[in-house]
Amino acid sequence: MKIFNTLTRQKEEFKTIEKNKVRMYVCGPTVYDFIHIGNARPMIVFDSFRRYLEFLGNEVCYVSNFTDIDDKIIKRANELGISTEELTKKYADECKSDMQSLNIKKYTYNPLATEEIDGMIDLIQKLLDKGFAYKTQDGTVYYDVSKDKEYGKLSHKNLDELQSGFRELKVTGEEDKKNINDFVLWKPKKEGEPYWESPFCDGRPGWHTECCVMAPKYCGGRLDIHAGGEDLIFPHHENEIAQYEAVVDKPFAEYWMHNAFLNINETKMSKSLGNFLTVREILKKTGGPALRLLMLTSNYRTMLNFNTDDGKEGSVEKALSAYDRVSNCVKNLLFLLDNKNVKVSNEEFKNKTEFESYTADVVKDKDLSNDELSAIKKAIEYANIYFEKLDDDFNTADAITQIYEIITIANQNANANSSVLFILSMYQILNCLLGILGIEVKKEEMLDEDIQKKIDEREQARKNKDYKRADEIRKELFDMGIELEDTRDGVKYKRR
Repeated sequence: MKIFNTLTRQKEEFKTIEKNKVRMYVCGPTVYDFIHIGNARPMIVFDSFRRYLEFLGNEVCYVSNFTDIDDKIIKRANELGISTEELTKKYADECKSDMQSLNIKKYTYNPLATEEIDGMIDLIQKLLDKGFAYKTQDGTVYYDVSKDKEYGKLSHKNLDELQSGFRELKVTGEEDKKNINDFVLWKPKKEGEPYWESPFCDGRPGWHTECCVMAPKYCGGRLDIHAGGEDLIFPHHENEIAQYEAVVDKPFAEYWMHNAFLNINETKMSKSLGNFLTVREILKKTGGPALRLLMLTSNYRTMLNFNTDDGKEGSVEKALSAYDRVSNCVKNLLFLLDNKNVKVSNEEFKNKTEFESYTADVVKDKDLSNDELSAIKKAIEYANIYFEKLDDDFNTADAITQIYEIITIANQNANANSSVLFILSMYQILNCLLGILGIEVKKEEMLDEDIQKKIDEREQARKNKDYKRADEIRKELFDMGIELEDTRDGVKYKRR
């Protein structure tokens, strides 16, 4: 597998520090409001990447934090007249709810910044002791970038180009900075703000210090992969590298992965422009699987445009249409299996070796007709291309194209006359490839007994050529939220 390393600006063969173990850290959101659709992109992209790493046989320690102390948090809490703890608890829970809707796997660890203050104080003290930081008269502590010969190596900028403090509001003591690019490690307390005791002064840490403490602590050492949105390259990730490597004197992470921005109607998302969209409001229109599919149909390093106008690329309408194509095929395969009294297990392939063993056995089976065998072999070819695309810098856009090719094969060849093995193997292949990307197609819920009786009554009415009664029952079911579809393979239903 090759991934694009932001540090070297080239694709590199991915090699883990420890065999078959991946330490991966992804910067999480600042929890002062509902997460926006831009927050969802790295969550979905790197959750899918984690799933693929696990499918390849790796044990992944996946860590992502919540920033729960920050200028924005303090400002919002003051506006609402509540404590910062109350505010962040509420929106951390809301974020977890949205993540569940997006089918984000549970993190190995999900630390809070406020629970790691002692570690941050310890790191800052080490930076002071080694001469990489200095304290001003009021207790503010700055990182001295002039002492770091490699500062700017991630963003590929030199010191003259750089500006610091993109995240922080101006702090007391800023006029005492030695260099314009020096960044805050510790801030003195202000009236009405949360603070912690430290050897420097009562105050709180700067934003850039939290992740370089939490990442190695919870991942168990230096990282294989550090990831996040490209807006974090500078100054956040640049400043993390500076602090960690000044103390540890080893690379913070072997690979740096960054997803590109997400625009709304070709324009950068901004509250001031009125195009700010939360995940919660988009989920009401798309549902989790469709939004997840939309996010993965573009290469993660390519700018993704989300359209609010129907009919355009990246629109809700397009997302729903694409997901319907996927879900209709999977549900049709399950319907055909159900009619043959075959119940599908919820178990998935644990890894690629299991998948390849399964498909190898399928093509040897004598129960397949020549046409079925040919179709299965073609589906397996597309599956192999799918894996090749994911191995090439996790190219989900081209990988999903292979899923659509397999869907076409299934739609053209699977029917009531197909063998159980053919239908089941097409389902297993599709389910596996979708599962790697975290795209769920939920099996239809069991129908209530009364609803099933109505469907059976309608079928009997049609056999008796009582089409008036059959139409009445169809309407009754429609009003109950059940939509029927008459196909050559039998009656299908879905909940509206």
